[in-house]
Amino acid sequence: MSSFRLRLILALVLSVTVVSLASTYFEVLAHKHILRVELERRAASLGAGMQPALEQAISDPQGSASSVLASILNRHGSALAVALYDAKDNLVASSGAAAMLYSIRPGPIQTALKRGNNSSLFSHTGSSDWLEEAVPLYANGNLAGVLVILEDANAIRADSAVVWKHTIWRVTATVILIAGVTALMVSWLLTRPANRLAERLRRLRLGHVDGASTSDLSLFKPLAREVENMSESLKEARAAAATEARLREAGESLWTAERFVAHIRQRSADGEANGRLFVVSNREPYVHQRQGKEIVCVVPPSGLVTAIEPVLRATDGVWVASGSGSEDRATVDEFDRVRVPPDDPRYTLRRVWLSAEEEAGYYDGFANEGIWPLCHIAHTRPIFRASDWEMYKAVNHKFAEALLHEMEGNENPLVFVQDYHFALLPRLIKNARPDARVAIFWHIPWPNPEAFGICPWQAELLDGLLGADLIGFHIPLHCNNFLDTVDRVLESRTDRERMAARRRGHLTSVRPYPISVATDGMNDDRATAHATLDEMLRPFNTHAERVILGVDRLDYTKGIVERLMAFERLLEEHPWQRERVTFVQIAAPTRSRIPTYIELRHRVENKVADINTRFGTQKWTPVVLIERQASHEEVAAWYRVADLCLVTSLHDGMNLVAKEYIAARSDEDGVLILSKFTGAAVELREALIVNPYHIDGVAEAMHRGLEMEYDERRQRMSRMRRHVMEHNVYRWAASVLGDLRDLRIENAEAGSAAWGDAAVVEPQRISA
Repeated sequence: MSSFRLRLILALVLSVTVVSLASTYFEVLAHKHILRVELERRAASLGAGMQPALEQAISDPQGSASSVLASILNRHGSALAVALYDAKDNLVASSGAAAMLYSIRPGPIQTALKRGNNSSLFSHTGSSDWLEEAVPLYANGNLAGVLVILEDANAIRADSAVVWKHTIWRVTATVILIAGVTALMVSWLLTRPANRLAERLRRLRLGHVDGASTSDLSLFKPLAREVENMSESLKEARAAAATEARLREAGESLWTAERFVAHIRQRSADGEANGRLFVVSNREPYVHQRQGKEIVCVVPPSGLVTAIEPVLRATDGVWVASGSGSEDRATVDEFDRVRVPPDDPRYTLRRVWLSAEEEAGYYDGFANEGIWPLCHIAHTRPIFRASDWEMYKAVNHKFAEALLHEMEGNENPLVFVQDYHFALLPRLIKNARPDARVAIFWHIPWPNPEAFGICPWQAELLDGLLGADLIGFHIPLHCNNFLDTVDRVLESRTDRERMAARRRGHLTSVRPYPISVATDGMNDDRATAHATLDEMLRPFNTHAERVILGVDRLDYTKGIVERLMAFERLLEEHPWQRERVTFVQIAAPTRSRIPTYIELRHRVENKVADINTRFGTQKWTPVVLIERQASHEEVAAWYRVADLCLVTSLHDGMNLVAKEYIAARSDEDGVLILSKFTGAAVELREALIVNPYHIDGVAEAMHRGLEMEYDERRQRMSRMRRHVMEHNVYRWAASVLGDLRDLRIENAEAGSAAWGDAAVVEPQRISA
């Protein structure tokens, strides 16, 4: 680095010196030109002033010519010599230093006689510089001779020398300043960051992946980001390897992103389905937004992105989603595509643009004011408007057009549709591309037929869903409810033994696929420093020995108001818990344009205020409400310090908060209180299962959790962690996409064909 710094300083010094000298050279030339013009002007003015007297004297050279020249020389001290020539270039009279008179050049004289106007010439000899000015003289209108004036020009050279002297001093000072500043800047911006980066790389090479952040490496930020990515990858690889080693001793293996990709590739190679994967969702995996003057790419928190991205990256798939970022349009090509991830593009994101009217009708209206409360039996009346239904159909057609355009030229494509926003999409795709294998996963509950019968367009929704070859739900109850609804509403045949439905010759398999979370970081080093409870509570000006945590979107299905009522009952029935335990509720705002959500927000805020007013003290706040979107890191920190985690949804398809809490507790401590109306309750039997409508029961469960012995807490958490590790999100994705690839497509005309094994996806046993 020292030799680089020296070369950089020398290069800058040389550049500054050359530029300064060149600039000074042209400055001296310009200055010299100005002085010469001024000297010529004075000489010409002098000649013009003496012209009448000399024109008279030239006719009588023996008389007054010599005296006139002498008077010119005496009155003008800058004149070195003057001479008078006749029209034939003969010297008539002169005055001044003899040596200077001998230096007169004939050129200006001859030019003045020939052209009849002034002529000048700068000359020098030795250390002397002068100007020779020839002024034509007339007598009776005819050219009679020439007056020659020699003006002293040494001042011009002296002025130029002064300019050069000042320039040399200025260049010297500039060079010294630049050298010093450059040395400091190189040390500040290059040497120190490079040394830190080198130290970071050295620690990585030695296996230390917990080094300091490289976010302050200025010019090395792009390289620093790659180092951070490499560090994270190495950390994940080490954690996965350690987990694999531990599980291998018990004859088991953990599902990881790498194993998931290898599993899908193997099934693709072994079977006939080797088409490209196309994923459709309302929310996009990457959002481009403006922050200040820069466009940044943000990854929204999503378990779906974690689950599906590995296969899309490995197979160069396509993700079709609604563009929602402020700068999304500025980052796509002419086909509305952008390659992602930004740092390592591996697959294509195709964005679909929705107008404000479409967003209001399709998303806010039919999807979230209609289907969402319809499927979540949480005593919120669904609202169905004909205009919203028309917009829902139009948006489903728009997404179908975009997806079909992306599928052009791809044989046997695999299509994975996400959630209740696109119930009509499977049929639209299947009608246009019978060769496509289409799956849809319904992330929310499916109610019983009586409840679903409220929807005026239930037949159209069911027909759209049955266009899929495979429909996935979280738990078997939702699968059975769906088949019961199909039996009651449509003309179709259902097979409960094989969990499938046939309509118009097309067979649809219905399977439970309990979704989960990524467990890559579940076995991080337990010695890693984490924020303490006091540090987490300090920003809220409160202190507590224990924390009860709730993490939810601000949705009426999550039972937040009921949860607050249960905590209030805990403080009433067990007053010794006051000033010992604080309830922290993270409530991310959602669907804020819908009236029921606005009303819910007010109810939650009012209830929190009531509890804090009733029980709060100067040093203790009973309830801390964090009403914003918290980052994954912040939520994970709260998970690690929470003694209890409340997941008391009134109705939920799965609820991944329960599994996230378990995944974060590498210390195998903590208590999960779980609503029996969540899909997670089917799997996590070691949790304290409650009825969220039973306020006293939830309060007693909180009390039991707070008083539970450490050994019991650890045993319960250990069993749940083992289950979540073995049934993580990669296993979920492997099951769904593996079964989708194993499908054998039946012809639409085969409606009268008998039920056959080849037409149905048998449940796949995914080894632990």
